[in-house]
Amino acid sequence: MSHILSAVAWPYANGPRHIGHVAGFGVPSDVFSRYMRMAGEDVLMVSGTDEHGTPILVQAEGEGVSALELADRYNRVIVEDLVSLGLSYDLFTRTTTGNHYQVAQAMFKAVHSNGYMIEQTTRGAISPSTGRTLPDRYIEGTCPICGYDGARGDQCDSCGNQLDPVDLKNPVSRINGETPKFVETEHFFLDLPAVSEQLSEWLGSRSGWRPNVLNFSKNLLADVRPRAMTRDIDWGIPVPLEGWEGNPNKRLYVWFDAVIGYLSASIEWARREGEPDAWRQWWNDPEALSYYFMGKDNITFHSQIWPGELLAANGRGAKGGSLSEFGDLQLPTEVVSSEFLTMESSKFSSSRGHVIYVRDMLSRYQPDALRYFIAIAGPETSDADFTWAEFKRRTNDELVAGWGNLVNRTATLLHKNVGAIPALDDLQDIDRAALAASEAAFAPIGELVRGHRQRQAVSEAMRVVGDANKYLADTAPWKLKNEDPERMKTVLGVAAQLVSDANTMLAPFLPHSAQQVHEALGGEGVIAPMPQLNEVEDLDLPDRHYPVIQGDYSAQQGTWGRHIVAPGTPIGAPSPIFTKLDDDIVETELERMRSDDA
Repeated sequence: MSHILSAVAWPYANGPRHIGHVAGFGVPSDVFSRYMRMAGEDVLMVSGTDEHGTPILVQAEGEGVSALELADRYNRVIVEDLVSLGLSYDLFTRTTTGNHYQVAQAMFKAVHSNGYMIEQTTRGAISPSTGRTLPDRYIEGTCPICGYDGARGDQCDSCGNQLDPVDLKNPVSRINGETPKFVETEHFFLDLPAVSEQLSEWLGSRSGWRPNVLNFSKNLLADVRPRAMTRDIDWGIPVPLEGWEGNPNKRLYVWFDAVIGYLSASIEWARREGEPDAWRQWWNDPEALSYYFMGKDNITFHSQIWPGELLAANGRGAKGGSLSEFGDLQLPTEVVSSEFLTMESSKFSSSRGHVIYVRDMLSRYQPDALRYFIAIAGPETSDADFTWAEFKRRTNDELVAGWGNLVNRTATLLHKNVGAIPALDDLQDIDRAALAASEAAFAPIGELVRGHRQRQAVSEAMRVVGDANKYLADTAPWKLKNEDPERMKTVLGVAAQLVSDANTMLAPFLPHSAQQVHEALGGEGVIAPMPQLNEVEDLDLPDRHYPVIQGDYSAQQGTWGRHIVAPGTPIGAPSPIFTKLDDDIVETELERMRSDDA
């Protein structure tokens, strides 16, 4: 058994999340984590809402509420939505907890004491109309390297180079369109050049990564430079150094504290479990494996900034140093980045109403229908497009007519003709071949999930479903009731086993329906545990309460491999597993989009 850390990108708490977000960080990480638990690994899946930074301040002021009130509101919305989608976090928390403040400040002090946090004078962007600092990502202009019009102040998405806002040609604020003013200011910078050799060695040792992610990460080292880790802002974590801590307008950069959330969430989980050092099994053990899930716009922070912070805290760069209080923190095993999901051939845009929020989607459609679409047609290694026509087709043709029909037909034949699971007596060659092929599919599908090739994995699982449907068609048990009732029982017993196998293979992808299928075959216990929303008290700030996602996944009965369906298990009348979508849903949803855009 290995310790597996599933470190899932932190959604920003300035609004509800749309399906493009969960296609990048949510569903892929949950499929992986659920499979790993079924395979017997010790998984710790952590994340939370990212709640600091200028965008939340700007939105809060516009709504006439405090930044914390805004973060509280959307933290709860996001938690509720992710629970509804079935994302099985061991802990989903937030960055405004007392625990996170302590861990982030301790990491800063460790990096600083080792000499990798250097003080420099720089030119920061200020809004002329408000006097507020503009975050790098809220400034756009022309890339000075490749000429791309639309580069951000921290990075050009066209050529991939890191930038500073002052480098941009014709910079403008995304907040109000004005030209920013650049003024001198003092900040702490993470000395990435001092750990660049170690970063290069680490990236050079990585294998099995998606090629685009690894190549992009290596290319970043060509222009490695110190990166600012503090900001001129009053909403964030105070800089924990004498002369800085009391400054109301200097805070840690939101991206410095956000990536530390993986560590702080693990520590909070351990504290809530009553085993304060339990997190070290996932962070200090060189044999432990860690996988970071996100969209491609966050690769820089996970393959350079965060590993750079870890190396600096460990004292492993050119300047040396000693281990922090957190011990020898292990670098990521893999950065698992997805591409972007578009919607009807256009980018998601909340401001223009061109968006499908997770909450709205789940209010009208089954969560497993959305999970299935993301798994089989999502942006795994290239941008993918969500269309209502394709969503309807996938749901009706594959989930309803393929998988749902197999389950319903098998359970109905068993209920009406036998009333229980039959014994597998007098198997014929066609039966043995079907059973052998189904069982043989577990290993390759499992390896595909381990290798983050989920589209191929779920396709292979659906091929098993197709083979089971063909087996039923070829054996036609409905014709055997009068001709050869004993043969009919054997065929239905085989069919029940094939359904059980397919359900286990699909459980990481379709956990809600997996439990229904399990019960339709007379199964007891929990095959696919669901996360829970729990209200908790802050461990360090007793007056604060907030919702978290937790779950007792140790109760899971489903393990990866064949589970023999027990002969004699009573089978009741089944209910439909999936809901067929009406033909008019495409036009209905497109009309809703048009009205929102207007």
